[in-house]
Amino acid sequence: MNASPVAENLFTGRNESTRLLAARSRLDNTYRFPPPAGADAALYEAVELGPSGTLWSFTIQRFRPKLPYNGRGTDDNFVPFAVGYVEFPQQLIIEGRIVVQDFRMLKIGLAMVLTTEAYRDDDHGNPVLTYAFAIDHGKDGLT
Repeated sequence: MNASPVAENLFTGRNESTRLLAARSRLDNTYRFPPPAGADAALYEAVELGPSGTLWSFTIQRFRPKLPYNGRGTDDNFVPFAVGYVEFPQQLIIEGRIVVQDFRMLKIGLAMVLTTEAYRDDDHGNPVLTYAFAIDHGKDGLT
């Protein structure tokens, strides 16, 4: 099957090689994610964010979100997932899904790494990938 990204120019790579595509202002060095489009794009340079960060905040999504959410599941078979904010040092705090089997493992300050996750299938049954965060087991102290 051919996996496709949920949106163009959002991330590159898969699994442990995932990098978010952001933009840095040419005027004041501030970062934006996702990168701006249109006329504003000329004011920024493209940058890849680092592969890891720190869990800044999180919650558990225990019911199917309302439209325009188009992820897997129906109201009857929805599988809860974690979503949180991960701080990339000196850059940004970014929201995304958290790939974790046991929600009790999550805690503020936990080391996180970028990854990808198939969150729905396209009309041909191929997975649609989004970026996500996973616990960095090399730095989590949980081993």
